[in-house]
Formats: sequence, structure tokens, C-alpha cells
Amino acid sequence: MKTKAVFNWSSGKDSALALYKVLQNSEFEITCLLTSVNQEFQRISMHGVRVELLKQQAESLELPLEIMQIPEMPTMEVYENVMTETLTKLKNQGVTHSIFGDILLEDLRKYREDQLAKIGFEAVFPLWQIPTTTLIQEFIALNFKTIVVCVNERYLDKSFVGRVIDQDFINDLPENLDVCGENGEFHTFTFDGPIFSKPINFEIGEIVYRKYEKPKQQDSSNTACDTNTSDAFDYGFWYCDLLPK
Repeated sequence: MKTKAVFNWSSGKDSALALYKVLQNSEFEITCLLTSVNQEFQRISMHGVRVELLKQQAESLELPLEIMQIPEMPTMEVYENVMTETLTKLKNQGVTHSIFGDILLEDLRKYREDQLAKIGFEAVFPLWQIPTTTLIQEFIALNFKTIVVCVNERYLDKSFVGRVIDQDFINDLPENLDVCGENGEFHTFTFDGPIFSKPINFEIGEIVYRKYEKPKQQDSSNTACDTNTSDAFDYGFWYCDLLPK
């Protein structure tokens, strides 16, 4: 009897590699992919990928998709309430574990574990503390295909967005930048690989720049999508729009 688990799916490379590793053993039954979506724009939170492409991923992965509708720039309270409501529903269906593609961030792991414990869930991290240089080479060797859909201008310029990750991309990254973008340097959309039944078809659309305004009524550390560093709102993001074909 496999343990029922929900997989927290961002649509990017770390999620894809973590799911690949989970599917290699028989410990877990993945009941669904769980993805948070910006309620206003109907795009994956932080990544900016259209919901249509997310649904195509789930179809190709042959897994059910559970979408959490999240307001633009939600407070932690709002985010946690939506998450608790969603996971409680899944718990009533016999799900006990929640799987993530996180690699190195200790504070994020502790936050996830603490929040899940309140609901009676256990967190699982298949990629935890594996060197990111090892992970990215494994990802490429497995013939996964992923495209950079968002870069933080604090770390990378516009030229990196819209590029498929390969050895040339890795070689072009600035020195000391994490090759998996584990600190939020960039986000990706994975469109093919060994766990997909068919590639996701898309074309590259407009590349746009967006800068988020600091909340006027609340401490930025209380927002679910941003950090509490003093300069968190000093930098913008380049997004590459992907158009379903």
C-alpha cells in the first residue's frame, strides 16, 4: 500500500527532477499536482506561466491538477488560509504527505514543515542538500528540457530570460550564482523529459519587465511572495511570455 502524497508543482526544473525521483520508487502515490496561481492574471505564482500551459503539463504527466487561486501579493495569513483549506480537503481523501523540490533553503524547509504539522501532514524533500551543480547536470543528462521564464534583475540581465537551459547557459551564468537559481535568481518552465508522455508545445511571446510596489499598509515580511530584506522591492523581474500552440 503506497503512501498518498500531494506534489507541490511549480512547473519548473526542480519540481520536474524531484517528481522524477519520486516516481522511480514505489513509496508514494501522487494523488495530484498542487500549484498556486495568481487569481487576477491566471498565471503560475512567481513564474508567470499561463494556466493553459500548466494544464498541458499535468495532462502530459498524466496526473490530476489541483489549482490554488491566490490573490496578487497575498499576506501570509491569506496564503496560509488557502493552503490549509486545500490540504484539509486532501487530508480527508487520505493524503498524508506533501512533496517539494526545495534544495538548500533551511528557513523555507522549516516553514513548510511547521505549517504542514499543524494540519497533520509530513513534508518530503527528494532533492534536499544535493549539490546544485550535480542536480543541474543530472537534469540535462536525463534529457529534460526547460526554458527560463523569469529572471531577477538583481542577479541576471534580460539576455538570460527565454533561454533553454543547457551547458552553454550554465557556462554563461555569473560566478557565484547558484546554477539552479535556488535563491530566486531565475525560474523555469519544463516542457519535455522522461516523465512527460509528450512535449508541451508553445512559442515564445513578449518579454516584459515588471517591478513590484512595496505594500503601503503592511510590513513586506508579511507578504507570501517576497522576502523581508530591505531592498526586496528595489529590483524588478524580466518575464518571457510563453504562448500555447
